Amino acid sequence: MKLKNFLSIPIFSVFLVMGFVYYITVFILIEDWVGLQTSAGSLNSMIFTTLACLCVLSFLVGVLTDPGRVPSSYIPDVEDASFASDQEPKKNVLQSKYCDKCAAYKPPRTHHCRVCKRCILRMDHHCLWINNCVGYWNYKAFFNLILYATIGSIHSSVIVISCFRQKDWNYSGTTPLKIFYLACGLMMLALSVTLGTLLGWHIYLITHNMTTIEYYEGIRAAWLAKKSGLSYRHPFDISVYKNITLVLGPNTLRWFCPTSTSHLKDGVNFPTLRDTS
Repeated sequence: MKLKNFLSIPIFSVFLVMGFVYYITVFILIEDWVGLQTSAGSLNSMIFTTLACLCVLSFLVGVLTDPGRVPSSYIPDVEDASFASDQEPKKNVLQSKYCDKCAAYKPPRTHHCRVCKRCILRMDHHCLWINNCVGYWNYKAFFNLILYATIGSIHSSVIVISCFRQKDWNYSGTTPLKIFYLACGLMMLALSVTLGTLLGWHIYLITHNMTTIEYYEGIRAAWLAKKSGLSYRHPFDISVYKNITLVLGPNTLRWFCPTSTSHLKDGVNFPTLRDTS
């Protein structure tokens, strides 16, 4: 993706919030709590700075990485288990995997993004905050961004609470200072809850090898299957561990590196339940 992705108000807002949270946490709260020159202050500032750097790195990778383009030479295989059941006519299968807007066939798990105006491999959603789609090639970076942002927010919240509790408000507390600490505490708690909820949602999706779009498609598919007296299971949900490795990679230590994507293949073919049975 081009650098013009950064020319966005939401992108600027994210950088602004990151910078503000980092400044007040390190240079105001930690300094006021234990002091930056102490061992406890140095340790906390080092941990928070590391989280902030990883957060920024994940954010940059998510913004700059192309989420996944459909190869121009792609031709669907109607015998592929991930397309349809054996009873479904081949013509219907081809029609369901043809994008009228792109005038081309779509691989499994690919969807057309109205904002990007093209089909995205393993599309999860279009994210306003990274001004980019979250797809096959940048989903890991997006997940890491949420992970580090959540941990950083919780860390900052703990520092705010610790700093607030140790102060002797009878002697050093003025009303503006109390309002400042209260505002910081509420902001960090709100960020922690919001990001933590989003993190939990994507952990659920990863362990079931789903995208956000597939989750909602699955609700309808399960309802239709129930009406027919059948049971439904997401076709790409193999097992928890395999699902995780397909998204984050087989090396556990590299799960937390947003640039480690050597385990990703073409984004066109995916293992299914039928392949493992």
